[in-house]
Amino acid sequence: MPTIKTNGINLYYEQSGQGDPLLLIMGITAPGAVWEKHLEHWQQSFRCIIVDNRGVGLSDKPSGPYTSAQMADDCAGLLAHLGLEKVRVAGVSMGSIIAQELAFRHPHLVRSMVLMCPWARCDNTAKDIFMHIVDIKARLRPEEFSRYIQLLIFSKASFDDEETYKGMLEDRENAKNDTNPQPLIGLEGQAAACMDHDILERLHKIKQPVLVIGGEVDKFTPLWMTREVAGAIPNATLHTYPESGHAFHWENIEDFNPRIRQWLLAN
Repeated sequence: MPTIKTNGINLYYEQSGQGDPLLLIMGITAPGAVWEKHLEHWQQSFRCIIVDNRGVGLSDKPSGPYTSAQMADDCAGLLAHLGLEKVRVAGVSMGSIIAQELAFRHPHLVRSMVLMCPWARCDNTAKDIFMHIVDIKARLRPEEFSRYIQLLIFSKASFDDEETYKGMLEDRENAKNDTNPQPLIGLEGQAAACMDHDILERLHKIKQPVLVIGGEVDKFTPLWMTREVAGAIPNATLHTYPESGHAFHWENIEDFNPRIRQWLLAN
């Protein structure tokens, strides 16, 4: 299995496809494998690199707190190991804050970025949501925790769609049977990175082309966060999906996958 030593931890990654490199950074609680349905489309045009962030999957799960800067340095070490610079980057949720720091701290590594449901700072509501996620993780069975996360990230339209809801039930069962669940210590570390991320006053220094994209009824990281990031980055383009939640990239996958592919090919 491809694991490297970077920034004091063992970091797991996988590669697929051919073409210019595309680094995919996943969100809180999730390993890189969750990119699967997007990877199927994008690997036709890019050499896709997925990574298990510290605290989840097959990467190390040290005690925290973690920071978005620290996790960006993890990714920088991976790119250095692969001998890559000027890489396209896509980050979702927590992955988007890692991508922001990667572009700020290691600008030579980043050619362009897609920031999905991002934020530049947390208000008190957002901080309480992240703390509540940790509290829930400590108290619920895995399948119950999965349901809670689904309630945070999916819109009402997804719950009302019987086929989509069937998939949610399957995901809960998969969580129940997961042999490598994220430990509480890993989630605590990641949640700290999410809550403490505060880069708004530095975003103007990011000069690469950036596509900022979000769901208009996102309960987890609301639309004001997405708009604030887009407004602070000089070369940012904003796109939002109506009636879509934090998981807009699943709820609109038939539009999302080719849209991102085309933007990345142009940038």
